[in-house]
Amino acid sequence: MRIISAEIHVNPAEGSGFPSEPVIDRIAADPKVQRVPSPKVALFLRKNFLDAELCARIVGKIDANRRPSTVSDYNGDDLFRTSETCDLPYDDPDVMEVDARIHALTGLDNAFGEPMQGQRYAVGQEFKGHTDYFEPRGVDFAKYCSVSGQRTWTVMIYLNEPGAGGATRFKAIDKIIQPETGKLVAWNNLRPDGRVNPSTLHHGMKVREGTKYVITKWFRERHWPR
Repeated sequence: MRIISAEIHVNPAEGSGFPSEPVIDRIAADPKVQRVPSPKVALFLRKNFLDAELCARIVGKIDANRRPSTVSDYNGDDLFRTSETCDLPYDDPDVMEVDARIHALTGLDNAFGEPMQGQRYAVGQEFKGHTDYFEPRGVDFAKYCSVSGQRTWTVMIYLNEPGAGGATRFKAIDKIIQPETGKLVAWNNLRPDGRVNPSTLHHGMKVREGTKYVITKWFRERHWPR
């Protein structure tokens, strides 16, 4: 039995993303993958993971069903996250295709995956520095983690290239990732021992021209209820 956080004790199942070594080895085995050289974060990039046509179809779905984005553990800053979000249905053929490609790359089992989300950032919108894991001592921890546990891996894919801005900055490792159509970014939200990793703090920087679209898939320690 491993302790994943101060509050939740679990026996992670195969395909959950923890322990992380099998996922890291599988992603790194893809010759088209670039691992960001840092001992602090297991962070990977894969250009042209999705083709432009598939990206464009998903952009259309996001535009049709977007809503204001929300945050957990509200910090009083109404401008902390100003994007819009779209919950993409599991049974949509394009979503199923992306899920299958993510599984092929990472080995992560979709049974542990949250519903895929799309995010839309217009000019001036951003998501200030944040982590994707839920803060173990945060007021919303039990609300979000009591059933499926902590987030293990994040897989994010840029669907387009805005005119300017919209990069993703990992401050702790001094890495700025520029949006490119179809580019995948994947990282482990946990340290090797299962504790949350503060070095995964990242900032969805302001879009200065055009609109930015991404999709995000988060994986958990335990099965996500369907």
